[in-house]
Amino acid sequence: MGRWLVLGGTRFLSHAVAAGAVACGHEVTCVARGSSGPVPDGATLVVADRDVPGSLDALRGQRFDAVVEVARSLPWVREALAVVDAAHRTFVSTVSVYADPATPGQGVDAPLLAPREDGDYGAVKVASEEAVRAAHPDALIVRAGLICGPGDLSDRFGYWPARFARGGRAVIPDAPDQPLQIVDVRDLAAWIVDAGERGLGGTFDASGPRTTLGAVLDAIAAAVGAPDLVPVPVAPAALEAAGVAPWAGPRSLPLWLPATHVGIVARDTAPAAAAGLVCRPVAETARAALAHERALGPDRPRQAGLDPAEEATLVR
Repeated sequence: MGRWLVLGGTRFLSHAVAAGAVACGHEVTCVARGSSGPVPDGATLVVADRDVPGSLDALRGQRFDAVVEVARSLPWVREALAVVDAAHRTFVSTVSVYADPATPGQGVDAPLLAPREDGDYGAVKVASEEAVRAAHPDALIVRAGLICGPGDLSDRFGYWPARFARGGRAVIPDAPDQPLQIVDVRDLAAWIVDAGERGLGGTFDASGPRTTLGAVLDAIAAAVGAPDLVPVPVAPAALEAAGVAPWAGPRSLPLWLPATHVGIVARDTAPAAAAGLVCRPVAETARAALAHERALGPDRPRQAGLDPAEEATLVR
């Protein structure tokens, strides 16, 4: 088995990648501040604040069989490229790199945002991709879609299992035909580990098969919904008039998108599937997300969704 380095390893996707690599028998080192939680059992933590220049010097001169980078900071990416030697490199990017977020069905050859040193998330990821390819032309670039499942703190998916499990009259967007794609964090992590073992290179839009918002909400409701659950569809125009935002943030309904952005959840992910990305049923992700939500507790501050009082007002 090989030596793996995960730049991160304490939260969500990077933690799942590190855990997956350990499970496959690799010797795994994680680099993180250590303030977001522990690394997986069996992995070694190297404590480093990557905002401090030279924080990776402890790794200088070491050789790894695989390196996985999830950073959204271009200086972090550049320093890791300069310091860390690797036989295979994976950089986790995002579908937010594309210049046209509206058109469904596009692939990795679609136009990108102009690269930026800082600021816009997608534009910084474009610049980071360029830096990675310049140093490692055979790197794997993973343009991840909406990552869901256990460990997520964004509420962009977990809101719905938690809400449907509570039962009663639940406001949903009346947009059942809206395109949608999600990927379970465990499936994406397993593919990244497998790709690193195989030495897979290239650029992929990494998400699940194209489906619809209605189908996903139905699957979540069937998997975790309380017996008295009654979905209440509300037209997008009425939601907007009531000050309800799409996708994320306070007073929002996650997974719902305006027409200007449906392209980010309707990518051509067939190449990733052909390269081995296998996605589990939505119901499995919903049940795992609900268990995670319950472990976090009902009273935590939410990053997205409606609180019960806001929802009750809309229902009335």
